[in-house]
Amino acid sequence: MTAPESQNIERLLADLRPHLHRYCARMVGSAIDGEDVVQDTLMKAFAARDTVNALENPRAWLFRIAHHTALDFLRRSARTPAMEPDGKLDMIPTPERPDPDIVSASLRSFMRLPTLQRASVILKDVLDHSLAEVASICDVSEAAAKSAMQRGREHLRVIAREPEDSPVRMLTREDQSRLDAFVEGFKAHDFEIVRDMLAEDVRLDLVARLKRRGKSEVGEYLGRYATAEQWVFASGMVDGRPAMLVYDRDATLDHPAYFVALEFDGGRVSGIRDFLFARYAIEAADVRRIDHGPFKPEP
Repeated sequence: MTAPESQNIERLLADLRPHLHRYCARMVGSAIDGEDVVQDTLMKAFAARDTVNALENPRAWLFRIAHHTALDFLRRSARTPAMEPDGKLDMIPTPERPDPDIVSASLRSFMRLPTLQRASVILKDVLDHSLAEVASICDVSEAAAKSAMQRGREHLRVIAREPEDSPVRMLTREDQSRLDAFVEGFKAHDFEIVRDMLAEDVRLDLVARLKRRGKSEVGEYLGRYATAEQWVFASGMVDGRPAMLVYDRDATLDHPAYFVALEFDGGRVSGIRDFLFARYAIEAADVRRIDHGPFKPEP
C-alpha cells in the first residue's frame, strides 16, 4: 500500500470512530466495553489495510469488522438477551416507518434483542445504513435483514412501554470512598494525593490518543490537569462502574462533557480510561452522578 493509500485508511478510521462506537456500545451494552470493541476493530482494520484493494464500500467493510468483533466479545462474555418467543412478535403489526425514538433507546433495551435484530436496527435506524449494507455487514440476505429489523423495531416499542425494572447498581463502601478521594484530589488540584492512590503497574488509556503503564508515566498525564481551569469534577457511575464525571464550565454544568472510568484493585487505582478525546462515548453511556449534597462547582 502506498503512503497516500495508507493515509486514506487512517483518515477513514479516524472519521468513522465515533460512528463505530455508536454501533459497538449498543451491540455489547456498554459505552466502556464498546470502546474496547472499537479499538480491536481499528487494529484489525489497520492490520488488513495491505490486503484491501479498491474497496467498493470501505464504510461497510469497516462495520463488518466491527460487527464480527462485537459478536466475538459477546461470545466471550456470554451475554445473551432475554427475548420473547418469535410467535408473540408475529402478532404485532409492523408500521412502514421506524419510530424516531429508537435512536434514543437505552443500551439495556438494545441488549434485550437477539444479536441479528439488534444489529439490523442499530445499523438502519441509528446509523442510517441501507438495507443492502445491513445485509452485507451481517452476512445475511436482504430478506433476513429486513425481517430482523422489523422484529427488532417492534420489540423495542414493546420494551419502551414496560416499566424500568433494572436495579440501580451501587458501589461498595470501599470503592465509593476511593472514588471520592480520587475526585477530591482533582478538585483540589492536589495530584500528589492522586499519585499516591495509583498502583505501581496502573494502566492508562487516554482514549484515541495514547496508552501508558506504570505509576511514573501515568503521573505525567495527571500533571496536565494541574494547569487546566475549565474542568469541574464529580463522583459518578458509568454503566454501573466507578467514574469521575467531568463538566466543562465554559459550556454547561447541566451534564458532563466526558468521563474518566476507574478500576480499583487491592485498594489502589489499577486502571484509568480517560475519554477526554473521545467524548462521543458519553452519548450512549448510562451516566449517574453520585450526590453528596448540592452540586457546587469549585471556583
